[in-house]
Amino acid sequence: MHRILALMILLPACSNRAPRPETAAAGPASKSPEATSMSDTVHKTPEEWRAQLTPEQYRVAREKGTEPAFTGKYWDAKAKGIYKCVCCGRELFSSETKYRSGTGWPSFYEPVDPKAVKEVADRTLGTVRTEVVCSRCDAHLGHVFDDGPDPTGQRYCLNSASLHLEQGKPAEEAREKE
Repeated sequence: MHRILALMILLPACSNRAPRPETAAAGPASKSPEATSMSDTVHKTPEEWRAQLTPEQYRVAREKGTEPAFTGKYWDAKAKGIYKCVCCGRELFSSETKYRSGTGWPSFYEPVDPKAVKEVADRTLGTVRTEVVCSRCDAHLGHVFDDGPDPTGQRYCLNSASLHLEQGKPAEEAREKE
């Protein structure tokens, strides 16, 4: 029942938006801002990922699953901090760009760095959507839609199971003090 409800919510919001050229072209070799070589890309076997992640994290992040709406740890979280990839620890999103979208999943209007994520065409469910994956380890994070708030108009609709919140000062505040 939850999956049917989730599909009913997601499908009307889905767009035929193609991945943006600058992120789609990045491909699997995309590096984090602090990365300096191809070796910074994380590659593990399914067995290694299973040993590191909970069954739900593995299903969502490594098998491109979706958690039911309004059930994830961060869908309604208000704590300040940086949301990192649960698989490799890559900084992905700041609490400063998180907003309440009403979808039941954590939503953000932009990543901490455009190179933190990659966008990939997702042709499942009989439509074309834009999947968002971690640029370091290719973990499935969720999808991005063109119905978000200003200043970007983007809604990065993510799965809590793919994220880890490191509480503290968001990246924007840390940069202001430098």
